[in-house]
Amino acid sequence: MTGTLAERWRAARPKPAGVHLDSGACSRQGFAAIDAAAQHARHEAEVGGYVALEAAAPVLDAGRAAVAALTGLAPTDVIFTTGANHALDLLLASWDGDRSVACLVGEYGPNLALMAANGFRVSPLPVDEHGRLDIDAAAEVLARERPGLVHLTPLGSHRGLAQPLRPLAEVCRDLGLPLVVDAAQALGHLDCTVAPHAIYSSSRKWLAGPRGVGVLALHPDFAAMLRPRFPPSEPSAPLTVLQQLAHGESNAAARVGFSVAIGEHLATGDEDVRARLAEVGRLTREVMADVAGWRVVEPVDEPTAITTLVPTDGADPHRVRAWLIDERRIVTTACDARRAPHELTVPVLRLSPHVDVTPDELELTAAALSDAATG
Repeated sequence: MTGTLAERWRAARPKPAGVHLDSGACSRQGFAAIDAAAQHARHEAEVGGYVALEAAAPVLDAGRAAVAALTGLAPTDVIFTTGANHALDLLLASWDGDRSVACLVGEYGPNLALMAANGFRVSPLPVDEHGRLDIDAAAEVLARERPGLVHLTPLGSHRGLAQPLRPLAEVCRDLGLPLVVDAAQALGHLDCTVAPHAIYSSSRKWLAGPRGVGVLALHPDFAAMLRPRFPPSEPSAPLTVLQQLAHGESNAAARVGFSVAIGEHLATGDEDVRARLAEVGRLTREVMADVAGWRVVEPVDEPTAITTLVPTDGADPHRVRAWLIDERRIVTTACDARRAPHELTVPVLRLSPHVDVTPDELELTAAALSDAATG
């Protein structure tokens, strides 16, 4: 297929019914992923779910290999989950060490809730005035306090600020501290090939897979430190940690669709996609910089495609989001304080276009935001 990366990406999926600026919540799936999931569901009806699952093993293995390529771990280190929250809960519930965790002040709210539910004491990592991790200060804090786990979300849900993942991975490696990475917004968006102790993600965001599926990848040394609660591993039928964590019912069709989607991502070129997303973010911020009633949070050259708009004249992002959908068919995200309860103080509007967004669509959105103030 010829054309630019953006043109090829758009041609590979159904035509949008408007302007989609919501990939940070859920990207648009491609024809190949949709068809693969549907074909697997049909095969289940023809031969039975377990027979169909066995037949899908090569596709699922390829999906694990693709995840491994994006994380720096091995295909045998990867299991599928139902999503990022499920993956983190599995990991935290199985952790057999000290239940303390160091993370960013702006940590994702549901992650904090899972940490609390699993009995973890949370301490903040030092950040600069923008909320970006201060590596030197963090190294000192981690060396002194030595938490059981270090948790980093390299790209948050409420703000498009890229955190220094690779430097922190090096610090944790030098200190012998386990690093857990929430890559729900980062996988396929930022470079995550740091081979952390654990990394997890969802499928539906920048990798443009189906909803209801995610991944968890564990370094073997870290996996050996986990004690899954279920199912029990018996001497007569021993199960590995990964087998225990992966146990249970699954939506195999969604996993097949995800495997195809992440394969498409690699075929397109991870570096090329990341470069284009950085370009998209810069263009979005430039266009939105002059919209009255809103302030762009991120630096214009931040290498992410997430742009956060803070209302300056009292606009309600939730009402604006609904108006944009109803009146202009523009899909965005309204984020409230629950996204980052220790950092986000007012609701914000998030724009998260993918590689196929056009300048005309961004100009249309800017005009719509201006109209929303009087609509």
